[in-house]
Amino acid sequence: MLGEAKLHYLRISPRKVRLVADLIRRKPVLEAKNILSFTNKRSAPILLKLLNQAIANTKNQYEIKEEELYISKITVDEGPRYKRWRPVSRGMAHPIQKKTSHIHIVLDTLTKKKPKRVLETKPKEKVSQAELKELAKERVKKPEVQKEKEVQKEKKETEKPPVFLTKDQRAPSFKQKIQKGLKKMFRRKAF
Repeated sequence: MLGEAKLHYLRISPRKVRLVADLIRRKPVLEAKNILSFTNKRSAPILLKLLNQAIANTKNQYEIKEEELYISKITVDEGPRYKRWRPVSRGMAHPIQKKTSHIHIVLDTLTKKKPKRVLETKPKEKVSQAELKELAKERVKKPEVQKEKEVQKEKKETEKPPVFLTKDQRAPSFKQKIQKGLKKMFRRKAF
C-alpha cells in the first residue's frame, strides 16, 4: 500500500457506487481515469476526484510516476442512513431511508520494487541562532506596526470634515413620506 484516499458520508447508496467501483478495481490509474471520465453515472465524477486525491497523496509521499500506479483495493461500505417520512393516503406515513456511502481507495505500484520516500531524500536545513533571533524580533514587531496603522486609519476617518446638506438634499423623514402619499390620495375631484 503506497497511497490512499477516503470519502465518508457520500449521499449515494453503496449499491449504486459499487457498480462504478467494480469497473475500475485492479486497473492501472490512467486506464481508470479514462473509464471514470466516460462513465455516465452520478458517482463517476466523485470517484474520479477521489482517485486524483489518492494519486496526489502518493506523489507527495514517494518519488513515483502516475504510470506505475494501479488501484489495488477499492471498498464501498455503507454509512449511516438518514430516516425520512413520506405522506401517503388515509393520513399515514411510510418510512424512507436515505443511504450514505464510505469509499476507500488504495494505490500500489505495478513493479515489486519499493519506491523511496520523498521525506527521506530531502536534507534538513540548519538555521543559525542569530537568524532565529532576527526572525523572533520581526514577529514581535509586526503586531506593533499593524496596531499603529490601525490607529492612523481611525484618526483619518475621524478627521474628515462634516458634510452639511441643504433641506432639499436631505433624505425625507417617515412623516413627510406619509404626508406626500396622503396628498396624492385625496387629490381626486369629487363629482
